[in-house]
Amino acid sequence: LSLCVSVALCVSLSVCVSELGSVLCVSLCLSVSVCEGSMTMAASLPVFGRCTHAVVRGIPDSLAAEALRMGGGETVDLEAARREHQHYTRVLGTELGLQLRQLPADPELPDCVFVEDTAVVCGDTALLTRPGAPSRRREVEAIKQVLKDLNLNVVEMTDEAATLDGGDILFTGKEFFVGLSQRTNQRGAEILADVFKDYAVSKVSVTGTLHLKSYCTMAGPGLIAIGSSEHAQKALQIMQEMSDHRYDKLTLPDDQAANCVYLNIPNKGHVLLHRTAQEFPESAKVFEKLKNYTLIPVSNTELAKVDGGLTCCSVLLNKRA
Repeated sequence: LSLCVSVALCVSLSVCVSELGSVLCVSLCLSVSVCEGSMTMAASLPVFGRCTHAVVRGIPDSLAAEALRMGGGETVDLEAARREHQHYTRVLGTELGLQLRQLPADPELPDCVFVEDTAVVCGDTALLTRPGAPSRRREVEAIKQVLKDLNLNVVEMTDEAATLDGGDILFTGKEFFVGLSQRTNQRGAEILADVFKDYAVSKVSVTGTLHLKSYCTMAGPGLIAIGSSEHAQKALQIMQEMSDHRYDKLTLPDDQAANCVYLNIPNKGHVLLHRTAQEFPESAKVFEKLKNYTLIPVSNTELAKVDGGLTCCSVLLNKRA
């Protein structure tokens, strides 16, 4: 007769990291099995930024003339935009090893390359959004199918009073911040909070730009990249006042440069896709202060002309084996 006892033990662990004075707090769960005097232990740590898949979409010919933008601006060079986007997807797929789900462009949906706005994915759950711009709502259909094919728990936003763009959703690994903007309203934020009940959800007014993540993203565990403008700094101040957690900040001279993509990749560790020195030389110098990071400059000059950032062009998710 063999007697085995299994015990699950979870503790909180604070690890101090010298880089930028940040503090990373994680939960360590130990599974302990005791069988006739022998003991085995297995530990699992949730890793912020760990991703296995990226959903991307092509750039339609209609983007240059018909994509939405906050104001007038320069004409988009479509061929240059496609070269930049191809480099972006090649970094995610070839260099970083993510499995790509590439959707074709739809000429009837000029903004369809900006897939981030169509879904919010956390864990195994995907909330399909209801974009604030009516012309963009059909973009959700193709994303819905690919997320279902990945066997995620897909939740649809059917309340016609709600609007929500993924570009207004900042997930820190500990909580959500929702930007209340031209594209996201109070009801949309309430639905997100109802879907992701395990996390606190705080609302932040967005001014001076299109989305919250236009000037505020995560640059690492517990590290917020934030622009230097008065609008960006005011948003950060509100976030700090509303949160029960401590975050460090990486302040960028250029608001657009604060839109970056953080990933934690096996065998590579901290990886950050950020705008190039040719685009934002002063902000590039700030990124170079990040030690033990793999820094990957990615140009986004053309899509920025229609208010697109680096995070806008992918839906990132971690599909557990």
